[in-house]
Amino acid sequence: MTDWPNHAEAWRAWRDALAGERMHHGWLLAGKAGLGKRDFAMAAARELVAEPGVPQPAGEHPDIITLTYGPKDDKGEKAQAEGKPFELARSIRIKQIRAMQRRLTTRPTLGSRRAIIIDPADDLERNAANALLKSLEEPPAGTFFLLVTHRPARLLPTIRSRCRTLRFPVLTDSQLGAMLHAAGLPSDPQAIAAAEGSFGAAVRFAEEDLAPIARAISTLLASGDNGMTGRGELARLIGPRASRERVQAVFDLAQSLAARAARVAEDPARRARLIETHAALVQLAAEAPTANFDPSLLPFEIGSLLVAAAPASEPAHG
Repeated sequence: MTDWPNHAEAWRAWRDALAGERMHHGWLLAGKAGLGKRDFAMAAARELVAEPGVPQPAGEHPDIITLTYGPKDDKGEKAQAEGKPFELARSIRIKQIRAMQRRLTTRPTLGSRRAIIIDPADDLERNAANALLKSLEEPPAGTFFLLVTHRPARLLPTIRSRCRTLRFPVLTDSQLGAMLHAAGLPSDPQAIAAAEGSFGAAVRFAEEDLAPIARAISTLLASGDNGMTGRGELARLIGPRASRERVQAVFDLAQSLAARAARVAEDPARRARLIETHAALVQLAAEAPTANFDPSLLPFEIGSLLVAAAPASEPAHG
């Protein structure tokens, strides 16, 4: 996906700067996840390093360095070196920043400029962020940083202050529907609404066929579950042996629908329960990958949290 309708203003600002006399050396690409910021960073970096008369490679570029999640441990590094699958770390570590900095002591390969993409910069470890700050304070000539960030507030204020920000707006439901159609994916209105303007989320919901699950979640939030019928249906839709990716997509969907319901809830007590449910879903999602949950019972745990927010769950008075 290269034609993002929400990138027009970012491209205008980037190309105006590129054509100017002094290009800023640090850029924050800010917006929620799933808005194509990584695609923009790669395309912008290619424009930055390209020089007239110098052939540019179609694939990996020697003057574009990308830092993202690496192997989790030494075992993962060995598997990576052998071309085998490996588990990813949950952060970008200082040794990755140090390795990048060593490369900055040499000249770019094909021209006079080099681009460093860090994706997502939100997940830099603290010591890695401090090490990066030194490069941002005194960047080598011809070196430019593009930091992809979903939550800019998580970055060090000193990093934010040394970068120019490009903001990426969320997509409209009609834009999401058109993009899903172009990608050959179903465009269920409820799943699109739950994606809340994120094409990445909409794609995951479509690929995992979460539209029926979205309807089941909405029903539990709105009407509760007097017996276990609704929760049983949710468990059936999720599946008894759902992959980690599918379970995470379900969590994201449930959180989105709970948050959406809270925003439109007129009753303060109802809104408070929905907010509590959202917080509990976030906590359960964080615990699920490492806790010893029975996979067949986890969907019922999710369902019970959703039911707790429903009007039918209010205690009777009188």
